[in-house]
Amino acid sequence: MKILVIDDDPQIRLMLREVLVWAGYDVFEAENGREGLLQQRRHLADLVITDLIMPEQEGLETIAVLKKEFPGLKIIAVSGGGRVGPDMYLPTAQEFGADMVFSKPFDIIRLSEAVKELLSGS
Repeated sequence: MKILVIDDDPQIRLMLREVLVWAGYDVFEAENGREGLLQQRRHLADLVITDLIMPEQEGLETIAVLKKEFPGLKIIAVSGGGRVGPDMYLPTAQEFGADMVFSKPFDIIRLSEAVKELLSGS
């Protein structure tokens, strides 16, 4: 199974990569939504974990395009919420098509369980 991690924070990408590779997944990374779409078109991940607030192309737009181009794709949105907090963005991410949402900082064990749950259902 392939997972694409889209986040502008290299520490978050590294942490997710290490945990997901250890769990047996192939992991690809992107630092913004525009690069994430290119990676998805190239590698066809089974699940995407995306931040919402990023330069170039933010997460809500990225989720909308991903769901349009890859309707069966599973998506987890994560956000620290920037200036207004994650409560403003995460419900909107679900409206745009995210299957699950997590506030930063998130519990990596709960996130790993969510990945496993979403991928076992596909």
